[in-house]
Amino acid sequence: MIPGTGLFASATFALMLAAFYHARMRRVHVPVMISIMVADLFFPIYLYMTRDWHKKLIEHGELLSFLMWMHLILVITLYVLYVVQIQTARRLLGNDESVRKDHRTQGIGILVTRGLVIFTGALLAEPVATPIF
Repeated sequence: MIPGTGLFASATFALMLAAFYHARMRRVHVPVMISIMVADLFFPIYLYMTRDWHKKLIEHGELLSFLMWMHLILVITLYVLYVVQIQTARRLLGNDESVRKDHRTQGIGILVTRGLVIFTGALLAEPVATPIF
């Protein structure tokens, strides 16, 4: 069973993938991508406010785990890719067609990195108790 945060992340990833393949429909593509980027920016704040991080990181000793640091590095990489993507998108919307290939390549990088962020986040998530019938 997927917890709510995993379901949200998976749904927004599917939405981002659909918007990526419909990039020519700018009236849909641009608002969807911006919305997902903003949601990704505030998602760690939501997680910080709803989780017991002291227990998870200090008491369970996950602060020094490779997976935790890998997840953090992937999140930072995703944010850097978002900044670069926004810069090329602004040039593209200003009719600079020379950056179209760069914008698409960055989009693929964002999809791959975001998928890895979701995957590592799922591995770090606390197990969901399932009832035994």
